Amino acid sequence: MIEVVASMARGPVFLAGELMECLITFTNPMSHLSTSASSEMLAWASAQIHCQFHASENRVDLPAQGNKQDVQAESETVLIPSRGERGQCVLDTPPKILFCDLRLDPGESKTYSYSEVVPSDGPPSFRGQAVKYVYKLTIGCQRVNSPIKLLRVPFRVLVLQGMPEPPFPQDEEVSPSNPFLEEEEASRRDARPLERALDMLMVTTSRRCPHMFNITNMRGKVAKFCIFKTVYRLGEDIIGTFNFSEGDIPCLQYSVSLQSEEEIQQQYQRRPGQAISVTGHGRHMESCLHTASSHFSLPIPLNVTPGFSTDIVTLRWRLHFEFVTAREPMEPPTVLQNQSEVTVWAGAEHVDVDTFSWNLPIKVLPTNPALASYVSQFTGTNSINI
Repeated sequence: MIEVVASMARGPVFLAGELMECLITFTNPMSHLSTSASSEMLAWASAQIHCQFHASENRVDLPAQGNKQDVQAESETVLIPSRGERGQCVLDTPPKILFCDLRLDPGESKTYSYSEVVPSDGPPSFRGQAVKYVYKLTIGCQRVNSPIKLLRVPFRVLVLQGMPEPPFPQDEEVSPSNPFLEEEEASRRDARPLERALDMLMVTTSRRCPHMFNITNMRGKVAKFCIFKTVYRLGEDIIGTFNFSEGDIPCLQYSVSLQSEEEIQQQYQRRPGQAISVTGHGRHMESCLHTASSHFSLPIPLNVTPGFSTDIVTLRWRLHFEFVTAREPMEPPTVLQNQSEVTVWAGAEHVDVDTFSWNLPIKVLPTNPALASYVSQFTGTNSINI
């Protein structure tokens, strides 16, 4: 028996275009003191990245796919990373051979390093109501005259969509070269594309430009709403303020929900005019009668998917507001200046109200993948016995 362990040292979350590194260790667990111990052999092992796409048949109408054989003969040595997986393989990288003819003595282990750039032209990891995109690193191993064994390590991919292009995308190329450059500095230079992307992300989401909105219904002005920006990254708090003192209509209650909209492109919709799938990710509700001002704070979870668009699905983000207003003016309680006792104000038993809602589109972008790794459902590690 040979034990195979794959581990992503930096974590299970990556930005598209980032270099992914994984250490794969092959171990013969038998002790050399055992009388039955013997050397173990593997013919070959290789690894590659692939992305599986799965769609709900009730919501997505995909073109018919030809029948594909999903059974691999024992004599075949071709690695099919998506063998046994649900859905379609929409993206894969070229396989890289880790070794050929590996021999492990009892108690011996050998570690191989696999590195590959996560494709920048693929979709992000996403588990929606109608569509799913799942990334995995698949390691294939085979003994002589035996079927191929697959070890899969799922991981998460974040994609930067909707970001402005850098002004000097080739600045590393035109910078003067240093013949005395050390290896550590060279490795930092290789990481500059990721650092530059994160710097652009920070700059884009740090810009504050207050947006003011007048909240009105058919009876008049309810409040003035202020939000300091409309572009956020995962993990940030969305903060907004209400000023009810400028309103003509009493507001009894308001709620703010963070929602994502999953819309299937028209040509792939199962039914014409199919409804958009809406998912809530947090809600703030507050009673505000006789309140001059109020504010809310909604955190964006680190484990959600930023907005993106593919040929099949588009994911957008919004703030959904709901207001409950009174139809008639409501007088606030009066307190006398020289009153020493506590006054208890009882609200009206019956109030005629109106309700209305409003949606404010916002943009949600990725965050540093190292930060998102802390709350990832994946561990970046998996093992198998061959």
